[in-house]
Amino acid sequence: MNIPVWVWFATIGAAILVFAIDIFVIARRPHVPSTKEVGTALGVYVGAAVLFGLGVWYFAGSTFAGQYFAGWLTEYSLSVDNLFIFLLIMAKFAVPEKYQQSALMIGIVIAIILRGIFIALGAAAINNFSWVFYLFGAFLIYTAVKLSREGESDDDEYEENRFMKYMERRFPATQDWHGTRLFTRVDARRLATPMFFVILALGTTDLLFALDSIPAIYGLTKEPYLVLTANLFALMGLRQLYFLIGGLLKRLVYLSLGLAVLLAFIGVKLVLHALHENELPFINGGEHVPVPEVPISVSLGAIVVILGVTTVASLLKTRRDNNLRSA
Repeated sequence: MNIPVWVWFATIGAAILVFAIDIFVIARRPHVPSTKEVGTALGVYVGAAVLFGLGVWYFAGSTFAGQYFAGWLTEYSLSVDNLFIFLLIMAKFAVPEKYQQSALMIGIVIAIILRGIFIALGAAAINNFSWVFYLFGAFLIYTAVKLSREGESDDDEYEENRFMKYMERRFPATQDWHGTRLFTRVDARRLATPMFFVILALGTTDLLFALDSIPAIYGLTKEPYLVLTANLFALMGLRQLYFLIGGLLKRLVYLSLGLAVLLAFIGVKLVLHALHENELPFINGGEHVPVPEVPISVSLGAIVVILGVTTVASLLKTRRDNNLRSA
């Protein structure tokens, strides 16, 4: 794709405007959003994502449109898994409901910044080193194995990492909430508020998910513009999705397993692509390996099937378990 510079600036500018308006509204009136409010906003964001994909189809063709939709669905599904961790973080720190929107919005902004950095680094690596696909593929397969093991666990509590434990020791803090402020003064002492640690927890979580999601989407498209827009549309409406399906997330018991299968599929696809483009001298003498590559139509179909089966199987199991408890 040959994307003019003005299109890049227009896209980034529009995204900044949307998020700025969202932040301004939340800052003015912290509240627990109604189902109608989040449902309407989420419908607008999803509709905009679909319309954008149709626009890609019209201006750039079905192949790039397929890459965009595959990337968007993958990033969206990974973001849903991210939401489950957000729920655990909110519960861990006992965040009042009216402040959860502010915490989520800051977490999403952090996610956008981190993903933007990784998108740029990924594009630079791909343009200069074709062997990076080996690393991306191996990392996704490793992540898939790790995620599948976590999916078999019944642990539903957020465990603080070493960085969080260090920061809690490093910063004197108050246990009281002071609105959405990160720091406050108590008896002339400057103390961190619980919101400060919530933001840190969300930020470190975003970093881990960015490490997974960027290699995953580069396995579906090598176009940085599509990678960027797929990520932006996946993050838009994430706050509303949190409030709309918070209870449903706990019913998606096979979500981690489904995402593990999805990441493994993309990881294998990346390794096949790396072999096809191989330039490493110790593999096939530095020559391309004649292996089949997975077309984007197959990738898109596989993503839809994996996510669909995961959702249906999760809901059936949850309903069956509830019936057994009530029997």
